Amino acid sequence: IVPVYNEEDNVLPMYEAIRNAVAPIDRTVELVFVDDGSRDRTVERLSQLPRDGKPKVRIVKFRRNYGQTQAMMAGIDVAEGKVLVTMDGDLQNDPRDIPRFLEQIEAGHDLVVGWRKDRKDHWSRVLPSKVANRLIGCVTGVPIKDNGCSLKAYRADLIKRIPLYSEMHRFIPAMSSLARPKIAEIVVRHHPRMHGSSKYGFSRIYKVFVDLISIRTVLRFARAPLLWLS
Repeated sequence: IVPVYNEEDNVLPMYEAIRNAVAPIDRTVELVFVDDGSRDRTVERLSQLPRDGKPKVRIVKFRRNYGQTQAMMAGIDVAEGKVLVTMDGDLQNDPRDIPRFLEQIEAGHDLVVGWRKDRKDHWSRVLPSKVANRLIGCVTGVPIKDNGCSLKAYRADLIKRIPLYSEMHRFIPAMSSLARPKIAEIVVRHHPRMHGSSKYGFSRIYKVFVDLISIRTVLRFARAPLLWLS
């Protein structure tokens, strides 16, 4: 599941990279691209991708830009697999890591989270992310080193039951903790962006903190509902 927004130059390389990565996998593979209201030629490039073969390509198109979480959830909703893998569409995540995620799922984990240990981003993105990860771990009690990494694998029956909105895709481990899943975190490759520009802005930080407050409230109520009623 790959959300894309104004990624016209990354669509074909992304498809090729995923196709090469999943070719040795002995199972049916579906590739869901979700266009989040792109204003460049992203949709045109998506329409030119082969629709048959491995992986089978499906395209979801939004009329306007709704944000990464909504695009990711749309892909999760339409995906038909028993194991779902999400990743960014800018080629900074490496599809060659996909088989390692599947190995962890087959080993019994319900959720596998990528950790960009050697992250290839500007410090202005890395530093706030590290602070946010520490804060998220302290507030939610789920100590994940890299909540913001989109490269994750899930059992479909877990992720399809988790309601998300705003910027909450980064809180999936915390939200899923209510189901007491078995979680693994593995180091993944990370590459510099080669085409296009980052859609990340400091305005997102405010949304993250607001969502964190909401999630803290939800988790506290779900874990001890009688305390709220006494």
